[in-house]
Amino acid sequence: MANTLSARKRVRASLRKRQHNRASRSAVKTLVARARRSGGAPEASMTGTELRQAVRALDKAAEKGILHPNNAARRKSRLMRALAQAGAASRSAAAATARPATAERKGKR
Repeated sequence: MANTLSARKRVRASLRKRQHNRASRSAVKTLVARARRSGGAPEASMTGTELRQAVRALDKAAEKGILHPNNAARRKSRLMRALAQAGAASRSAAAATARPATAERKGKR
């Protein structure tokens, strides 16, 4: 246990900072999870507000020292990779549904 007044004050301050940092980290996790969930739904595009909010929260947390900058960069990279994969999957699904229609037309000629 801290003995000096300044050490006791540092303990109190660090507890306040710890609570604030935990709340901020939790908010970032929630935003990232929300962005990931919206990416899985076909009707909601992952490029929407959820993704922007998640990236913004990650940047702010890294800037304030709540998250390590590399940690925030890795999470943003994973979000963007998921976005690219979701976009590629939707494009290939759209192309697969379009191909049989053109093949049927060619067969009728």
